[in-house]
Amino acid sequence: MIEVEDVYFTYPNGIEALKGISLTIKNGEFVAIMGQNGAGKTTLVKHFNGLLKPTKGKVSIDGVETTKVSVATLARKVGFVFQNPDHQLFSETVEDEIAFALKNFGFKETVIKKRVSWALNLLGLTKYRKTSPFMLSGGERKRVALASVLAWDPKILILDEPTIGQDYQQKEKLRQFILQLKAQRKTIIIVTHDVEFVAECNPRVILMREGKIVADGEASKILTTPEVLNQAFIVPPQIAQIFFQLSDLGFPRNIIDIYEAREILLKAIRRKTM
Repeated sequence: MIEVEDVYFTYPNGIEALKGISLTIKNGEFVAIMGQNGAGKTTLVKHFNGLLKPTKGKVSIDGVETTKVSVATLARKVGFVFQNPDHQLFSETVEDEIAFALKNFGFKETVIKKRVSWALNLLGLTKYRKTSPFMLSGGERKRVALASVLAWDPKILILDEPTIGQDYQQKEKLRQFILQLKAQRKTIIIVTHDVEFVAECNPRVILMREGKIVADGEASKILTTPEVLNQAFIVPPQIAQIFFQLSDLGFPRNIIDIYEAREILLKAIRRKTM
């Protein structure tokens, strides 16, 4: 679905943000891109919908090179929810915001009404249908931005820091929703600092540092290898830290799922009490 071949990108001010990035993201994959501020994460994903074009190298989306098509054409396949929702909200009501792209893409009015209602219900925004997005909280505005993208059903969904401003319940709803999309073979990419959220989702993890990829693999391996995490200045999830300490007692080290951790500890307690 996404092919990045030896991509370099330099901003007009001379900052080299990407330095020889190459990667492949397959159709239906769920990928988390992580790293410190300035690592190049957002710069990289903005190449996936054509907002940025490579200074050198090539990016292809679903077999089409991004330099050969418009951002508007790519937007039909690639939905992008920005870290700051205010960068993409402008309509007078939540309902109008969600309908805007559907109208631009030429959907019929009956379809627009159905998809707007579906998105409002999905993200728990129905009661705000006639409310200005700018009257909502930061977390609610982020959900409006997400609803406005999901409404047109893109093949690829990019979420930049989706958990910022969301409480635990909303994070869990987001996790369940991402897993539903994954089951539908959507390609999902999140840019995030939230290592605990990534641990609970267990996606493929790409670690970046200073415009380069320093690690790429399963979350259960990447997030339980301190020497790898140190390259991107990322702290392991809390469950992993606990099992690092317990490994001397014979417990496995590569545990990041709280439910798996619970089962392992319960089995150990049962053995101890028998």
